Amino acid sequence: MEEMTLVKYEVANRIATITLNRPEKRNALNAEMVTQLKQAFTQAAGDESAKVIVLEAAGDSFCAGADLAYLQQLQNNTFEENLADSNHLKELFLQIYQHPKVVIAKIQGHAIAGGCGLATVCDFSFTVPEAKFGYTEVRIGFIPAIVKVFLLRKIGEGKAKSLLLTGELIPAELAESMGLVNTVVEAIELDREVANFAQMLVEKNSGQSMTYTKQMIAAVQSMEVEEALNYAAEMNANARASEDCQKGIAAFLNKEKIVW
Repeated sequence: MEEMTLVKYEVANRIATITLNRPEKRNALNAEMVTQLKQAFTQAAGDESAKVIVLEAAGDSFCAGADLAYLQQLQNNTFEENLADSNHLKELFLQIYQHPKVVIAKIQGHAIAGGCGLATVCDFSFTVPEAKFGYTEVRIGFIPAIVKVFLLRKIGEGKAKSLLLTGELIPAELAESMGLVNTVVEAIELDREVANFAQMLVEKNSGQSMTYTKQMIAAVQSMEVEEALNYAAEMNANARASEDCQKGIAAFLNKEKIVW
């Protein structure tokens, strides 16, 4: 496993922090950075000391999307080579979307194109008012291909079209009203708000229950109603037999504090 230099991984208070660490390039994504992000999220999945993940970035920008110099190099690639590179990014987004642990984006600056995609696939997102969001691919002759799949699920077709087809950057408050991000908070309060929210999830919720719930949200949307309900009933039955459910219900009935 290669040493991570473009991404940092730390754990404290049962919260894993994954940091985009390429501030001189506005944390733009290239193949190596995507590889290291995948490596960090894999590490977090197996890290028993981490219950929740915060994705943050160094510098002034959260993520400027794909590294355009890197994209220019790829124009000399074969279709097969470009498909492999596209799949590399797809796997990262899917990994975050389907990750067994809750992922919170802490957005301290602009999140553009693929960077906006990164924020989109996280489960929760906190942003500063100054941050801009948008998918600018159509303005440089590119397409927002992979991120679109997740954006449609998150905010619906009408709002997704207004972002993807115009290529316009929108302010944080509009991103919040569209459902693209959850919370706008002043920069001076960002660290504290995210830490408090993450700690609340750690202390108050069953990790197993959050995993199952997140997994089901991702799965049921592509199912027919009856199939989705059958799947939900099975998951419901499985959950009743789980250690966490037995522990939680027993503590509640005995009026004891549940320690997760």
